[in-house]
Amino acid sequence: MKNRLLAVLATALTALVLTTPASLRAQAAPAAQDKPAADQDKRINGKWHFVFDTSGGDREANAEFTVDAEGNVTGTWEKAPATGTYKEGHLLMAFDVTAEDLNETATLHLDGQMDDSNTITGTSTFSSYDATFKATHPKP
Repeated sequence: MKNRLLAVLATALTALVLTTPASLRAQAAPAAQDKPAADQDKRINGKWHFVFDTSGGDREANAEFTVDAEGNVTGTWEKAPATGTYKEGHLLMAFDVTAEDLNETATLHLDGQMDDSNTITGTSTFSSYDATFKATHPKP
């Protein structure tokens, strides 16, 4: 009797699962986790050489960045602290720097995208100045 009851229950459960639409089964299943934090793109880590194409000619700067598992970037811009985010190849940064030749301190905004050759290209603003930039890892 007990074996017969188990067989009937197993058959009923199988029939229920097979007749439940896939969309409902997916809703009942635990949600898939996003990419593990360890998979954060680390190509931003290290030293960078930036070249800005400005109306007054090229300007250059050196930086060093590190990204954490959540995409938060910390580092240095010349000798000043620099912060921002880096996710899916997109770099967004905003931090204060002093342009000694302009005798001005303002927030530098960087908005760039990393390409397959590990080059970052994008736009920047500093005070009333706009520029495009290209950044590469310096040769050792």
